[in-house]
Amino acid sequence: MKKWSAVIVLGLAQFVMVLDGTVMNVSISTVVVDLDTTVSAMQAAITFYTLTMAAFMLLGAKLGDVWGRRRAFVVGSCVYAMGSLLTALSPNVQFLFLGWSVIEGLGAVLVIPAIAALIADNYHGRDRVTAYAAIGAVSGAAVAAGPLIGGFVTTYFDWRYVFVAEVVIMIGVVLSARLVNDTTPRRTVRIDILSVLVSSAGLVLVVYGMLQTKVWGWILPLQSPQINGVDVAPLGISLSAWFMVLGAALIYAFVRRQRRLVRLGRSPLVHVEMFSITQLRSGLSVLGAQYAVTAGLFFMVPVYLQMTLGLDALQTGIKIFPLSVSLILFSVAGTVLSRFWSPRRIVRVGQLVLVLSAGILLGAVTEDLRSLLFGVGMFLAGGALGLLASQLGNVTMSSVGEEQTSEVGGLQGVFQNLGSSLGTALIGSILIGALATSFASGVATSGLSAETRGIVNERTEGGVAIVPSADVEKIAEQAGLDEEAATELATVYRESQLSSLRVAFFGLIVISLLALLLSRGIPATAPTARKPKQDAAA
Repeated sequence: MKKWSAVIVLGLAQFVMVLDGTVMNVSISTVVVDLDTTVSAMQAAITFYTLTMAAFMLLGAKLGDVWGRRRAFVVGSCVYAMGSLLTALSPNVQFLFLGWSVIEGLGAVLVIPAIAALIADNYHGRDRVTAYAAIGAVSGAAVAAGPLIGGFVTTYFDWRYVFVAEVVIMIGVVLSARLVNDTTPRRTVRIDILSVLVSSAGLVLVVYGMLQTKVWGWILPLQSPQINGVDVAPLGISLSAWFMVLGAALIYAFVRRQRRLVRLGRSPLVHVEMFSITQLRSGLSVLGAQYAVTAGLFFMVPVYLQMTLGLDALQTGIKIFPLSVSLILFSVAGTVLSRFWSPRRIVRVGQLVLVLSAGILLGAVTEDLRSLLFGVGMFLAGGALGLLASQLGNVTMSSVGEEQTSEVGGLQGVFQNLGSSLGTALIGSILIGALATSFASGVATSGLSAETRGIVNERTEGGVAIVPSADVEKIAEQAGLDEEAATELATVYRESQLSSLRVAFFGLIVISLLALLLSRGIPATAPTARKPKQDAAA
């Protein structure tokens, strides 16, 4: 047991980091009521939790090299615990955003790269493969357990207790950190602050632009955002499009600056030339796509189960339970299969099963849930994600020499969290945007009077919010509609919710299919860590 004490401590931290990405999703409807906020605000909080990590993960990895990996791990764990405490005590969504999306995210940027690097410090050979597989399994277990834990605690206690428990766990992790060896010498390097600012601004602009497409539109503006009361849509183009273009330009400038720093003999934030390594590039791309699908799935499904069908947090967690079981089982199965199959075969099987599962879930989205079909779809989705989780960590980390493990650990964190933030932003925006379009169309073709349609259009001019479909009739009556009109409007809204969910599930299918194109560089044989001298140029 002493041999594996390090991976146990690191695994506990990993569990908490990943848990936060799924535990709140099943509590969305409860938190919306508790903090008097909206589903769109919760979508933003979920997105920015992972976006904060993606934007500053490279800085976190670099600080681990400068401070020492174990010290960075401990400092990050302390920051994370403080963020969890603030989240548990938050009186409104603004404090939730600060504690969860910002402070916890900043703590995680120190912890996550350190976990990957410390595994490499503490284990070698086959033990290292096993340790990375264990961390992958822990991540899978956290993704799986999040909905159950969140559902149970929210239903029978209070969602805040989840974050109180995280504080306790992280205190235990800090006290046990001495069990983890840090054998890599600290490096004296100058951190390029301009690179940090440019890369983080670029990522934030791209993701925020995508997040706001549901309100501003992709290219042509759905409505003009206002700054100081003035409508703004430069040259008639949506601000979302401008934000994403500017973000992409900043990311390009970041890459150029990293190459320039290398030419000047200075330390870059990341050695972008590492992306010439096919195995690393492919592994990170598939990893990002996997997390995008996972995040999209974990945002959509609770919205469907709670807002459309009226299930509570625990019932939602139970409906997701098939995914929880299969994710853990297939994480283990993937490790066993790696003795007989190549990583590429395991990854591609997982990707194909993920496409199949999304198609089955699409068929299960009806006014009355097709429980058996839905359960099969969730089980297959969990199995696919488990197979991917069992392989991708070792594929990416074994693509470089030991002296670059910290940097690659940071890149791995960037792609995981960027994938998650893009998945939540993209799928959530598709869902909410499709709801607005479908609802407007449904109202226009309904039997509602012209006066009633005018009232509805006026009230929804700023967009259509996701609310429990069971509450729409009451909301309509409060807005001045008679009982008959309110009933018909509730029917239109419910049908619009189902239609938008189908569109969002189709979006998941498209992402899953595109991910197949990214897996060509996954090794066709079992990967082994490169020797440092082979990567001197990288």
